Amino acid sequence: MRKCLTISLLIIWISSLLSSCYSVTYKIGKGSRLGLKVSQKNHYLIYGLAPIRTSNPARMAGSVSDYTVNTQHTFVDGLISALTLGIYSTTTTTVTK
Repeated sequence: MRKCLTISLLIIWISSLLSSCYSVTYKIGKGSRLGLKVSQKNHYLIYGLAPIRTSNPARMAGSVSDYTVNTQHTFVDGLISALTLGIYSTTTTTVTK
């Protein structure tokens, strides 16, 4: 039983090391014009399956109708996920006005 648990934990650890940082960028309207950036963290449980709190890019942009949204899994986000064994993970959303 102990050997099975050790192998399972090893597989989880190796698979978390093989995951890479990802980034998704999209434009609303004509994209960013002013260059002002607003960032916010998104919080999840169990490798992102259960969202706790996610950002709202439209609210982050305020009254601006043209902006760019970038959601990424940074190194720090990956480190947090690795330290908690995927129980708690984050992503970062940045809105450029």
